[in-house]
Amino acid sequence: MTTVLLIRHGQTAWNREQRFRGQTDVPLDEIGLLQAAALGQRIAAAWQPAAIYASPLQRTLQTATPVGQACHLDVIPHPGLLDINFGACTGLTEVEFRARYPQLALAWYERPHTIRFPDGESLDDVYRRVAETLHWAVERHPEQTIVLVTHLVVCRLLLCHLLGLDASHFWQFEPAPASLSALEISRNRHWLHTLNDTAHLQSLSPNTVHRR
Repeated sequence: MTTVLLIRHGQTAWNREQRFRGQTDVPLDEIGLLQAAALGQRIAAAWQPAAIYASPLQRTLQTATPVGQACHLDVIPHPGLLDINFGACTGLTEVEFRARYPQLALAWYERPHTIRFPDGESLDDVYRRVAETLHWAVERHPEQTIVLVTHLVVCRLLLCHLLGLDASHFWQFEPAPASLSALEISRNRHWLHTLNDTAHLQSLSPNTVHRR
């Protein structure tokens, strides 16, 4: 049995502006840094991770670093945890996306598993990549606790994979910035114990919890 702590990175300016972030290297904002510090304290108080893996982008590494400091572990960047490549849509706000690509936007919000972003990836591309990464991490750490720090799209797809759902269920999950989901994984069974837990953020300002 491997315990997986699935973490979405903290808030960035592009979260607030509802821009397509993807693989652009956007840093955490001031609130995101506070969220990351609170997350580190929460994990160190409740678990003893054996390893911390993070997407190699700045916002995920900045979220993972306080966890590593609190748990006395180095953060290991892993490309399998990278966000989706939004291609030509990277940096657009949702309003701009709808205006520039109306048919693509309609499909994205209603049938997300059917599209590929121009010059970018599809959800199925990312689904396969992150499922392989999860399998690799679990095989590497039997009977241990590991932390995976990643992005909203990856969190959604990993949750779909763990619950036996395909990418058409993508919009059914909305992990908040700096949220924690706790899972247990064996060769034959998966258990979801905690989903979108933000209890560690409640001592901060109410403005430190955002849904996008």
